[in-house]
Amino acid sequence: MTTAPLADSVPSLPHYQFKNASVLAEALTHKSHVNERKGAAQTHNERLEFLGDAVLSLIISDHLAQRYTQLSEGALSKLKAHLVSEASLAQAARRMNLGAMLRLGRGEERSQGREKPSLLADALEAVIAAVYLDGGLEASRTFTLDVLQEELRQAEAHQSTPGEEDYKTRLQEWCQKRYDQLPQYAMVRESGPDHQKHFEVEVRVNEVVAGTGQGASKKEAEQMAAHHALDRIES
Repeated sequence: MTTAPLADSVPSLPHYQFKNASVLAEALTHKSHVNERKGAAQTHNERLEFLGDAVLSLIISDHLAQRYTQLSEGALSKLKAHLVSEASLAQAARRMNLGAMLRLGRGEERSQGREKPSLLADALEAVIAAVYLDGGLEASRTFTLDVLQEELRQAEAHQSTPGEEDYKTRLQEWCQKRYDQLPQYAMVRESGPDHQKHFEVEVRVNEVVAGTGQGASKKEAEQMAAHHALDRIES
């Protein structure tokens, strides 16, 4: 079993050198550790977790807005949600071996708390806040983007460029903002043999046909219909 750091021995992080070790100690201290030491002058990391959530959101939002200038608000929001998700943060925390640095109570230790995704994600948010308090926003930005570089790389690798695959999403977002409802797709015609089908689809926006599309699959036809509708809307 990994041994948690002693109260007077705070580990160093691979991505940042703290000037004030006590703020890092707070970030690495789970409330279960404090609860088992009544009367001890220690503070757990929930305060920093709260702050870190906001700092992380700002840093990732700013990075994505500058990196992906072509994406819609909805697409950026989905990308951000993935990057700041519990799964992504826990994955990054494991690469840092953050679990081994945590101060946990005996109960959390017995229940494998060092491997819990929620606990690891919360701890990383707390550490991001600690860097922010110790070194300022730019230091926290550098630290955060460095720690999450693998998640950012994966996001970029899977990020489609604006085009056919994004038309339905863009039209859906526009309809939700404008009419608070989703566009409705309907099959107009299906023809051809099974191995060479041809589909014709129309899309209705607020009960009005806004676009039509054709394709070798229903999905392709719907994308073309959404593209047609967006062209009409944007012009």
